[in-house]
Amino acid sequence: MKITVRVWRQANPSAKGAMVGYDLEDVSEHMSFLEMLDVLNERLTLEGEEPIAFDSDCREGICGMCGVVINGLAHGPERTTTCQLHMRTFNDGDVIDVEPWRASSFPVVKDLVVDRGAFDRIIQAGGYISAPTGSAPEANNLPVPKEDADRAFEAAACISCGACVAACPNGSAMLFTAAKITHLGLLPQGQPERTARVLSMVEQHDQEGFGNCTNIGECTAACPKGIPLETISRLNRDLLGALAKGKD
Repeated sequence: MKITVRVWRQANPSAKGAMVGYDLEDVSEHMSFLEMLDVLNERLTLEGEEPIAFDSDCREGICGMCGVVINGLAHGPERTTTCQLHMRTFNDGDVIDVEPWRASSFPVVKDLVVDRGAFDRIIQAGGYISAPTGSAPEANNLPVPKEDADRAFEAAACISCGACVAACPNGSAMLFTAAKITHLGLLPQGQPERTARVLSMVEQHDQEGFGNCTNIGECTAACPKGIPLETISRLNRDLLGALAKGKD
């Protein structure tokens, strides 16, 4: 295929950014989107230009590092991670716009790289349990209802990529925060900190400057792991319960 890629270029956080176009020929439909960027970067390096900075790690849809906005959609036109998006999704002659996550809580570091440290700080605020560590206990020692186990596993699938924030018109990270709270709140090991966890993590969410959730649903539509919107409802129930306990 022959395509034109327009990429957001920004040298550093304080520099003024702009979209820069690059023409590519002989793009294989079997390439992943990141492989296409690798090929472009090889060409830029040979031409003495600065390669495009973008995040990636596992390239298997697991780590959540590779998020970018492609043609206005978080991770692109398919419900998958950017690293698992392939060029066969596009057509010969297409113009493809590639931008970083657009959220004030995710400041641009360089080009397509953003600082997602806000997610780390939300986790540090309460995304842990106090169960003793050591050798793994026998699984059947702590019986968990299958429905709870299934919902906890569903929430634990969150890879912290930030697509929910990028897709949300309010720039909210409630789906991410709710997934982390739900995962631990449904399991016996997560009960001791359940009340403190939801209060601390929601407070940190707000301190980081993320917007409020208004149940638009763009977050779950963009989530590559399909975290359901009802996860936010579970967070709200836990939060209301925790606030009620604080008034007693």
